[in-house]
Amino acid sequence: MSEDGSTLARRQLGKYLRSGREECGLTLQQAAELIERSASTLQRIEKGTVAHLRELDLAALCKIYEFGNDHTAAMKGLAAQGNEQSWWCEYGDVIPANFDFFVGLEASAHRLTTYEPELVPGLLQTSAYASVLIRSVYPEDGAEEHARRVQLRTRRQARITRKHNPATLRVILRESVLRGIVGGPRIMATQMKYLADMATRPNVSLQILPFSTGFPLGGAVGPFVIVEFGADKQGKMIEPPVVFAENFTGGLYLAKSSAVQRYHDAYEGLRRCTMDAAASGALLRRMAKEYG
Repeated sequence: MSEDGSTLARRQLGKYLRSGREECGLTLQQAAELIERSASTLQRIEKGTVAHLRELDLAALCKIYEFGNDHTAAMKGLAAQGNEQSWWCEYGDVIPANFDFFVGLEASAHRLTTYEPELVPGLLQTSAYASVLIRSVYPEDGAEEHARRVQLRTRRQARITRKHNPATLRVILRESVLRGIVGGPRIMATQMKYLADMATRPNVSLQILPFSTGFPLGGAVGPFVIVEFGADKQGKMIEPPVVFAENFTGGLYLAKSSAVQRYHDAYEGLRRCTMDAAASGALLRRMAKEYG
């Protein structure tokens, strides 16, 4: 399987289509017959190995699975991106703004490796901290829509906190995350304590990169997440890893192995300059007291 961004788009499209089929209670054979295709063809579509998915087939599947307009538009956007021969992809121009592509990747992750220089990552945000940030992004939202967005963000944390087979989370936070006030001292105090508590979980590693280390990589580094999907019983990767590099206008997805390795190297370079887990936890609890 190639490692380009078009493959990533096809893989995610296949996951959404498989999920839609299963929610409708259809077997591969039944769904394939409805679009007059073979079960093996539909299976390859769901695995992301069909390079050029026919628009007619996609439209029929979206209708059968009762996808809404936004969901259907997102599927068409992924299909269009899946036809491009690029090793990186930015989906903002082809997918509706309220369809979060990253959430789909995150939901199937085995391990997430994250660096954040300014804000607490979504997987570690309290609902109050998240609410302040979301209100700033969507100031026109009514109370119900705002609550829905906050709930969606906090619900994602179940991937980390669930009892059965939680994902591993490795996080480096620059000290500026602790010092940048979001919502006021009370919200920050609760957020700092929550971070310290989460860091005690066996599947979570959280370390602070102090100001005193300067810039270990020779320059400023933006936020990124390395998403890995684990291995099968034979030790073979279930899917190739992906890097999500966030910026103000959206996010960039990098799937080429050399690019992913550079981000792994960057994370290790930053990690060597962080405070250890115990010192990081102590700093978080001290900050919680200071804000409190």
